[in-house]
Amino acid sequence: MNQLLLLRHAKSSWDDPALADFDRPLAPRGLKAAPRMGRELAKRGWLPNLALVSPALRTRETWRLVSAELPARVPVKFAEGLFGATAGDILAEVQQATASAGCVLVLGHNPGLEDLARRLAGPRSDARARRKLEEKFSTGALARFVVDDDWAYLAFGTARLTHCIRPKDLG
Repeated sequence: MNQLLLLRHAKSSWDDPALADFDRPLAPRGLKAAPRMGRELAKRGWLPNLALVSPALRTRETWRLVSAELPARVPVKFAEGLFGATAGDILAEVQQATASAGCVLVLGHNPGLEDLARRLAGPRSDARARRKLEEKFSTGALARFVVDDDWAYLAFGTARLTHCIRPKDLG
């Protein structure tokens, strides 16, 4: 059994309209939410063996804050293809993970990340988690999936969504 954690970057800042989208930093709300999500991952024992992170500034900052709350260092790959990625692009990146990576975390952007989460959720998914995902996959949100096969065989509709957690759910 593998775990896939899809984490949307924390709330980013729009304060400087001259910045390119790639270079936008986290907003104060994001700076508070990201460590909370990291603590929640640690508390639940959802510890990635591999993190696939978009190289955009806001995703790198989110990862720095999340990973600082984890009990062990996690190998990270800053995957160029995750910035502006479609659901299919992200899925292809995950499919390349080695079998030894029993828990993979993808830290990226909407709309691709949310689209992937919705399309991965198979018929055995938790109804409450699915409703929350359909409602809104907000900044800083996490979708947790159980995957019964090797990463190479992961396909739309084959994973079981077990949880959808948003920063506001954590208080």
